[in-house]
Amino acid sequence: MAYLELKGIHKHFGAVHTIRGIDLAIHRGEFIVFVGPSGCGKSTLLRLIAGLETITDGSLVLDGRDITDAPSSKRDLAMVFQSYALYPHMSVYENMSFALKLAKVDPAVIREKVERAAKILNLTPYLLRTPKELSGGQRQRVAIGRAIVRSPKVFLFDEPLSNLDAALRGQTRVEIARLHRELGATTIYVTHDQVEAMTLADRVVVLRDGVIEQVGTPLELYDKPANQFVAQFIGTPQMNVVAAAQVPQLEDVCGLPVPAGGYVGLRPENLTLTPVGQGQFSGKVELVEALGAETLVYMSTDGGAQLVARQSTRTHLQAGHIVGVAIDADAAHLFDAQGRVTRSGVPASTAEAA
Repeated sequence: MAYLELKGIHKHFGAVHTIRGIDLAIHRGEFIVFVGPSGCGKSTLLRLIAGLETITDGSLVLDGRDITDAPSSKRDLAMVFQSYALYPHMSVYENMSFALKLAKVDPAVIREKVERAAKILNLTPYLLRTPKELSGGQRQRVAIGRAIVRSPKVFLFDEPLSNLDAALRGQTRVEIARLHRELGATTIYVTHDQVEAMTLADRVVVLRDGVIEQVGTPLELYDKPANQFVAQFIGTPQMNVVAAAQVPQLEDVCGLPVPAGGYVGLRPENLTLTPVGQGQFSGKVELVEALGAETLVYMSTDGGAQLVARQSTRTHLQAGHIVGVAIDADAAHLFDAQGRVTRSGVPASTAEAA
């Protein structure tokens, strides 16, 4: 039985229909990540769950209790916002304990909960400091600690790492993953960062224009996208999707049954660069991104298609060089003119295992 159920959730802001019938079942202890482009409704959906916005239509059930119309304070949820929202005049201890003090919880219980949360988050040495004496990562941990001490049934995170620099994002992401393992709490996490989605989630919910496009594990979405939108949204760099007419060799040489007016999708790792004259077609190098552990080579074809290849080796290629391009036809995804999947590729790892 689902722990948190969203049944036919709709949200209107005046004439604007933002959330368009969301059905989703979340199990106890799951880490669910909402992703999608700006304006897709992911933060609005989180706010509807939190009770910060009213649901226009549909129902929300938590642990068997209908909380559709319950005020946010009665939903047994805790939310961590993008902005830390800490009280600047209070110490870390006071910030983390404030909600419990308002609820008139016994001071001894408050101290026990705050000290436990501080230990989990490595904040014990900073309990007497004020927010201005902390780094951005420490402030975000205080905001998370404030949620932990409430022992909610569900944690809600709204892009909590977007204000941090790259190094802190990586470090805090690891801490959130560890925290989830230790607490075993049900978590819903909103982000626009695919790395966060792919590394944190048990399941990813891809949203577009207020509807769910696909729900699945990170690798299910990567290997078996439901449509062209999901295929290009999941993965960095994104999947190469080109009109079959731009690279006719894909159909003629590889025998791929591309639908009329359709598209071919290839992950960057499924393109191999070869000497000129080898491979299925040639391309002109436009940019080389040497990232150390991997190299990304951006190129264009005679038909105007833009492609990127990922390789694990370093290269001497430079912009302007002509290269051959070989593709793994088994890994190709095919889409019709409306972006629907007509053929899913076989991941290289699966093929090797077979």
